Amino acid sequence: MNAGAAFPSLSTPRLQLREIVASDAPALLAIHGDAEAMKWFGSDPPADLEAAEQVIAGFANMRTLPSPGVRWGLVHADPKRGGTLLGTCGVFRWNRGWRTCLTGYELARHAQGQGLMTEALRAVYAWAFEAMAVERIEAQVHPRNAPSLALLERLGFVEEGLLREAGLWLGERRDLVQLGLLRREFVAR
Repeated sequence: MNAGAAFPSLSTPRLQLREIVASDAPALLAIHGDAEAMKWFGSDPPADLEAAEQVIAGFANMRTLPSPGVRWGLVHADPKRGGTLLGTCGVFRWNRGWRTCLTGYELARHAQGQGLMTEALRAVYAWAFEAMAVERIEAQVHPRNAPSLALLERLGFVEEGLLREAGLWLGERRDLVQLGLLRREFVAR
């Protein structure tokens, strides 16, 4: 990934996946500040607008790291529905040698249960398998995050084991379920 390259915007029937920008900070703060919706996210919630802006800067910086990634903002494709950020998703920790990366995502509570993240992630994973030439996408999910585990299963991920106390957020060590999606399994779906 090249820091000077254009951001890889994507489209689905209902969504635009675009770069997350500073003006998204209030919406991102609302999403990440929803303690119930974000309890399994894997990081402490931003405390204020400035902290949300730092999260956005971190997402942008992700493209320049030695093991880079891309994080997209999800908005409705229909401009009549507004351009407010519904959530984010992406791939990161790209290991070029091993042709692998990790995935992450979150969605505002009011947008959940509509299949939007499934739609977005299908586009993101198709992009990652093609543009990044990865052959494996990994996910790590808290064992009690049933909606996320069900989402990944729908997308073809296979549970591979438990990473004991692999995560640390909200002051606690957390176990994580390790899942993987192989390129040939994704293409076959």
